[in-house]
Amino acid sequence: MSSYNTETICVQGGYKPGNGEPRQIPIIQSTTFKYDTGADMGALVALEASGYFYTRLQNPTNDMVAAKIAALEGGTAGMLTSSGQAANFFALFNICQCGDHIVSSSSIYGGTFNLISVTMAKMGIEVTFVPSGCTEEELDAAFRPNTKALFGETIANPALTVLDIELFARVAHKHGVPLIVDNTFATPVNCRPIEWGADIVTHSTTKYMDGHGTAVGGAIVDGGKFDWMAHKEKYPGLTTPDESYHGITYAEKFGLGGAFITKCTAQLMRDFGSIQSPQHAFYLNLGLESLHVRMAKHCENGQAVAEFLQGQPQVRNVSYCGLPGDPYHELAKKYLPKGSCGVVSFEIRGGRAAAEKFMNSLKLIAIETHVADARSCCLNPATTTHRQMTEEQLAAAGIPAGLIRVSCGLEAAEDLVADLRQALGQL
Repeated sequence: MSSYNTETICVQGGYKPGNGEPRQIPIIQSTTFKYDTGADMGALVALEASGYFYTRLQNPTNDMVAAKIAALEGGTAGMLTSSGQAANFFALFNICQCGDHIVSSSSIYGGTFNLISVTMAKMGIEVTFVPSGCTEEELDAAFRPNTKALFGETIANPALTVLDIELFARVAHKHGVPLIVDNTFATPVNCRPIEWGADIVTHSTTKYMDGHGTAVGGAIVDGGKFDWMAHKEKYPGLTTPDESYHGITYAEKFGLGGAFITKCTAQLMRDFGSIQSPQHAFYLNLGLESLHVRMAKHCENGQAVAEFLQGQPQVRNVSYCGLPGDPYHELAKKYLPKGSCGVVSFEIRGGRAAAEKFMNSLKLIAIETHVADARSCCLNPATTTHRQMTEEQLAAAGIPAGLIRVSCGLEAAEDLVADLRQALGQL
């Protein structure tokens, strides 16, 4: 399917039914699979044959959907996980161990920031954060001899900064490490990071890929271009025998296109079990079938809302890379020519009290922790997720008390603007 356009892959990628087989992907709701002989199953466990023996590692439904996402991203292999957080953890931990180091953009989702800076630090993996708009020299200086990965988000949540993928890829490869990019907000409809030099792409499929607030999930796609054997000393987990799996050397047995995902499945999924259920994978596939249609509308609504907010006296500033005056507008023209996403961040004048009054005045746009849904929603950290923090603490964290993040759904743009206008009018 990789030779087809994105729209066609969204609809038909990952699964091609045979004569008399189901037109929609089947839900294989089974934990286990039956074989005639122990030798048959033994070949699967030894990774000498392809197939399924336990859903904690792989499931046919999940693999069909993962294949579609890999085709959309232009990768060679993919896998589904239980959440976007699990996808980012697996992607990093698959090549990192105690004593290693990660370089990451500081403009990333707060949950991922905590994952890397707190939880993985407890595992002995250190991180250096760099500004998303750093120079090549600043980025270069963050690397150490034990650095194993560079990480960033195509469009950061909720800062909405745009990653200079080519720059990050160039520096990563100069130091012999892969670039891992979380492409959740842009989706492969609007940006394919692998084409710009990224090596591994992750997703919270909970967001636009699902698109309906139905199922939590994540995905990892390998671009199949990073030469692990060329950096053998850095990545012993991929380039030396894995004694927990019969002495297999993944990079030798599965090559550039399959080593990373095979190890991630056979080793990490085996041990951590962060699977996506086949039922959730089925829901995800339904969302993927309309992704190319929905993203255009999300971007259209995001642009309309950003342009409206930019001219309102109650609004201090607006962050949306589709606006000509936005600091990331030029990067967006390069990496996101079709549009970015439907998420807009803006700051209300008047701080916490004004933000709370504004949120309570909304009639159509719901207050939720979610984003990237068919239904529009919004969040003010100061009155919800960061309610315990003082104004000074919020400012120190780079979260103005009046910051609002609105995720524009698929409603009529005029109705969204009208709701925002009447809520602003209450201030």
